[in-house]
Amino acid sequence: MKKTVLLALLAGVSLAACEDKVTKPEGPSEDAVRIAQSALIVDTHIDVPYRLQEKWDDISAATQGGDFDYPRAKEGGLDAPFMSIYTPSKLDGTPDATVLANDLISMVEKIAAEHPDKFRVAKSAADVEAAQKDGVIALPLGMENGSPIADLDLLDHFYNRGIRYVTLAHAKANAIADSSYDPERPNGGLSEYGAEVVKKMNALGIMVDISHVSDEAFWDVMALTDVPPIASHSSARHFTPGFERNMADDMIVALAKKGGVIMINAGSSFLTEAANNWGKERDAAYEAHLAASGEEKSHAGEDAFGISYRMTHPYPYATLDDVLDHIDYVVKIAGIDAVGIGSDFDGVGDSLPIGFKDVSDYPALVDGLLSRGYDEVAITKILGGNLMRVWRVVEAAAQP
Repeated sequence: MKKTVLLALLAGVSLAACEDKVTKPEGPSEDAVRIAQSALIVDTHIDVPYRLQEKWDDISAATQGGDFDYPRAKEGGLDAPFMSIYTPSKLDGTPDATVLANDLISMVEKIAAEHPDKFRVAKSAADVEAAQKDGVIALPLGMENGSPIADLDLLDHFYNRGIRYVTLAHAKANAIADSSYDPERPNGGLSEYGAEVVKKMNALGIMVDISHVSDEAFWDVMALTDVPPIASHSSARHFTPGFERNMADDMIVALAKKGGVIMINAGSSFLTEAANNWGKERDAAYEAHLAASGEEKSHAGEDAFGISYRMTHPYPYATLDDVLDHIDYVVKIAGIDAVGIGSDFDGVGDSLPIGFKDVSDYPALVDGLLSRGYDEVAITKILGGNLMRVWRVVEAAAQP
């Protein structure tokens, strides 16, 4: 599960990222570097704010940890990383969710204010394009988990603060929608309040994000929204059968017909069945350990067990080719206009694929796309053009 202490601890155990830097080829081709540096690259899901809330780091300079900092972003050609304003599900239904969301937005604003030569908060598609022209990294904002929106007036408030997409739910059902991770489905998809939220998001010009929600909630959104929705950080369920967090074929096709885009999540568990099953196997082994030892379940105990388990059961990292496979598959069933990048950098811990480990690696992704026959026009769409098209449609349809 993303954003857990376990993943942070495991990051210090695995040598995969270091080994990748040693064994990967000399580097991407000149064409790949040129395209990455010239095309508008939009990554719709990077968890920098929550990472910094847990442990502060100066991302305006090179950092030892994490997947994002300014030097690596510039090396990779990243122009517009959506900063994820994430609130954990344990705060659902509490005022603390709204407080945390506001605090994280203030953090992003502070970073931009302190480093105006490097970062700029972006509230529109035009802002992103202007920042790219000026050589500054745009920081648009996406809210992961709608629980801070305790009433519709707060949706106005967060729009004014710069939120331009909202992931309706996260790990648990909330007042807006059911979650793909939660066996409890009290809303039967979208709640009545959730339907009001979606309608008002359309009116304000906020993109509706269906990542994390249950299948029923997805279809409710599709029937209700007047503008294209997005999946800000999901992948294709075809490669991870039974994993509802990823999107089924009919969902991807329906999203594309609506004009929407699925942004491919780079966490290994989203990419391959082996990595997806590894977490389930670890959890089952922990439960067996508890039963055999009589030990009480605890976060500390689970973390310690996870480290030990990973030493004896190495994590089956996906590769950059697996990311490319997901892109190919979406293009095959839904067309070139239906896919983009929502990496989940800084959100999936030490589970990123070999060859695509941080924000410096977009040129490697471009190189992979070139090797699979995509031309520059198609690659530009995948890197950011498709998302920018949706954003403009949502802006144009707004009736604030």
